Amino acid sequence: MTASAQDTPPSGSGNPGPLAGITVVALEQAVSAPMCTRTLADFGARVIKVENPDGGDFARYYDDVVNGQAAHFVWVNRGKESVTLDLKSEAGVEILHRLLDRADVLVSNLAPGATARLGLSPTDLAQRHPDLISVEIDGFGAGGPLSHKRAYDLLVQAESGVCAVTGTADAPAKPGPPVADVTTGLYAALSILAQLTGRGRGAVGSGPGSGNTIAVSLFDTMAEMMGYHLTYARHSGVDLLPLGMSSPAVAPYGAFATADGRTVVLGTTNDREWRRLATDIIGRPDLAADERYRTNSDRTRHREELDEAIAAWCLRHDLAQIQKIADDAGIGNSVYNKPSEVVDHPQLVERNRWRTIDTPNGPIPSLLPPAVIDGFEPPMGAVPGLGAHTDTVLGEIGCSAADIAGLRDAGAIGAAGVRGSAKVHGAADVRGSAEVQGSVDARSSADVPSSAERQGSAEERGSAEEPGSAEELGSAEERR
Repeated sequence: MTASAQDTPPSGSGNPGPLAGITVVALEQAVSAPMCTRTLADFGARVIKVENPDGGDFARYYDDVVNGQAAHFVWVNRGKESVTLDLKSEAGVEILHRLLDRADVLVSNLAPGATARLGLSPTDLAQRHPDLISVEIDGFGAGGPLSHKRAYDLLVQAESGVCAVTGTADAPAKPGPPVADVTTGLYAALSILAQLTGRGRGAVGSGPGSGNTIAVSLFDTMAEMMGYHLTYARHSGVDLLPLGMSSPAVAPYGAFATADGRTVVLGTTNDREWRRLATDIIGRPDLAADERYRTNSDRTRHREELDEAIAAWCLRHDLAQIQKIADDAGIGNSVYNKPSEVVDHPQLVERNRWRTIDTPNGPIPSLLPPAVIDGFEPPMGAVPGLGAHTDTVLGEIGCSAADIAGLRDAGAIGAAGVRGSAKVHGAADVRGSAEVQGSVDARSSADVPSSAERQGSAEERGSAEEPGSAEELGSAEERR
């Protein structure tokens, strides 16, 4: 925002949230798992992010545009506590298990086989932590020919067909947001909420077969997102071509230049709307009466003719005129905006959707989560500095100051972190709070090239050309 973020919360902000009392330990990096756990934090859960003492989550270094911090990192890591553990060390792994003893949920997105090497396989967890809900996010799911592969957001979008239905026929594209990462993270959060709800109702128990072990892959999530296109292709034998800012399923539906150099988007979803658009907006009742355009299937076959008529009309009118006429006719419309224009969008500003959150490098604006729950103001906690909560969290699980000093001297934990002025979730019942350091699966990653070096050698980093090159919490060999 160009102005300072608005901070006045609605009434009822004393509600701690529907997930208050739930503790989540996260072994995460990049985007997919952090989006999952940030979503849980937004609903009031306590999230403890375990990071590698040697640099932490590599998403911290994708760029430095947010007061010297990475945009991806501050976006998906608010409201968490950072604990540094060296999971190459026995002491670090033991601390992790002590955190899991008190946790409700473990979320991870490590490289294939990493959780098993850490002693966190489903069998291991069922024996040592039978009540723990464990969610593992990976690239392609277990048991298939691609299960061993690294999986970045872009790679999965390409493999699943998403890029083939985005852009135009001669220029396929990746959707701008990391949709594979984000939607997989949200599906993971949804699965956790389902299991917690079932447990609360007595519908599920604990141990093997109780539903406590959950796996969500980027590829399966994108295949679900492709549901319409896959269904259409299976039953028609036709691969629908991407149409840029339009849809192969509906016509007319697209973007049109206006007389004042803007771009308006007009859409119809049924025959009645089409007739109103033709008659009441562009003044062409002859088109509304033409049998060639009577049904949506008819109109998709004649899309170019209809687009030409609408485009000619839009070029004779300014944006404001078009939107007023469309609103009066009950036809959906919007404006093509750039990200810099959405930052100060009146629909966000006038509805007080921005808050200020703290970061190690100072306060920044942050959007409220989408769900508006009556009587609940999301906590909007701080973005944690690397290891900022290590001492506090270890103290909660019974480590004395001398114990912590010994662990630090041995390299099992990192140096005391910088908390900044960050506001964090209360640390009362640390029921399970560690997130794993360093080696999150490349499978969950936004696809923006890293602009800073991560910890470790280039070989350890895997392929650093895109976010999400998976690293594990363990040794260099494990990270490969």
